[in-house]
Amino acid sequence: MSTHKDPITCHVLDLTTGRPAASMSVSLILLRPLGPSTPFRALTNSDGRITNWIGQDGPSISSLFENLSGHPDGKMVWALRFETGEYYGEGNTFFPEVEVRFFVRPEEGHYHVPLLLGPWSYTTYRGS
Repeated sequence: MSTHKDPITCHVLDLTTGRPAASMSVSLILLRPLGPSTPFRALTNSDGRITNWIGQDGPSISSLFENLSGHPDGKMVWALRFETGEYYGEGNTFFPEVEVRFFVRPEEGHYHVPLLLGPWSYTTYRGS
């Protein structure tokens, strides 16, 4: 089993059960610069985490970090899209999806974005 983690990871906790949100579909998209990229996709594991993303075409997330670290703007904007309607079921949540956009400075290393989720509310923060 690989211990390699992509530079952006996430974690989803279901506040209705107090447990990790397993098997939630999540996509990750580079919005700026050069975006939007083709989405990277993954399902949360049994611990509600995504540590590696699957991309269809184009560069990996790690190579985007390396190649854009010297970009004149100095930062990237990424979006995580959590498919909450799929997870809870249509009609069982206020949010069909939750999208979190955030700034990334490649030189700051790893970004972990937890989502604390209920059917009627959510909160997020930059984790470690």
